[in-house]
Amino acid sequence: MQMPPKLKPGDRVAIVSPSWAGPGVYPATHELALQRVRALLDLEPVEFPTTRRVDAAPADRAADLTAAYADPTIRAVFASIGGDDQITVLPHLDPAPFRADPKPFFGFSDNTNLLNWLWRHGVAGYHGGSTMVHLARGGGVRPEHLASLRAALFATTDLEIHPVDEFSDEEVLWSDPASLTTSAASYPSPGWVWHRPDRVVTGPTWGGNLEIVHWNLAANRWIAPNEAYAGSILLLETSEERPPAGEVFRMLRNAGERGLLAQFPAVLVATAKAAFMDDRPTYEERARYRDEQRAAVLRALGAYHPEAMAVFGVDFGHTVPQWVLPYGGRMTIDGPARRVVAHY
Repeated sequence: MQMPPKLKPGDRVAIVSPSWAGPGVYPATHELALQRVRALLDLEPVEFPTTRRVDAAPADRAADLTAAYADPTIRAVFASIGGDDQITVLPHLDPAPFRADPKPFFGFSDNTNLLNWLWRHGVAGYHGGSTMVHLARGGGVRPEHLASLRAALFATTDLEIHPVDEFSDEEVLWSDPASLTTSAASYPSPGWVWHRPDRVVTGPTWGGNLEIVHWNLAANRWIAPNEAYAGSILLLETSEERPPAGEVFRMLRNAGERGLLAQFPAVLVATAKAAFMDDRPTYEERARYRDEQRAAVLRALGAYHPEAMAVFGVDFGHTVPQWVLPYGGRMTIDGPARRVVAHY
């Protein structure tokens, strides 16, 4: 696995839209994100032709990714946001320029496609950091997100990933001008739940958004043989589509049937997003959804890898705040000490 080199202040970074061109629909939100790339990270954002082009062809979006990696002045690549069709971009990519200059890629959700594709070709990335979602948060960037993003960009360091006091799975609609200055309400964090915390596991990470991992398994084009994942730490998070517990179990069951689940001695499961836009169940209903999802994951692990250690409620998915975690890089899960450490 090639680890991307670190950046320095003033470097140019690509802002691309390999999935949905959210910047073209909500330009004010996008511009706020660009301002914060400059002000908080001291980096110079560079847009590419399809960054704001809604419904750009997959080949054109792939051309932007290729151009960003082929340009020696670009030192990192950020997805603006996710979407639902990035898997159609992957066939248009040639791994050669990505391997020749393995820049850090930041994204999550549908960007799990590209993170997995890079992993398959030996290039590590970072799960999290889509610019429009957390950098453009109206009330300001959460310190957990900023600290882990800066570590990923600039430092060779170890960072403890800890539980948070408050979180949110709501949003202020980007069509509302208030979204540029305010953030959605926060709630007491459900905290972490540990399962079989009887060992210490250090290893590279893989996984990401469960729905997208399942799509990649179904396509069976960029998935390595099972043994390639042996000893890795599995990252799992679900999207705003909020798959029901039964579907979560079936997706994991399918991975278990192909022998994949048995490869991971430790699993990190993100706090599940249980509200979206104007659909806001009660706090108790959201807690029930997360409890049912945890039970589904444990059911799958019980059937296909009962010895695995798991930690639930880690903030690296579709909720706020979001820790930016290594993808292909290493993490340590210390069960006896109840600690999670990311090695950047």
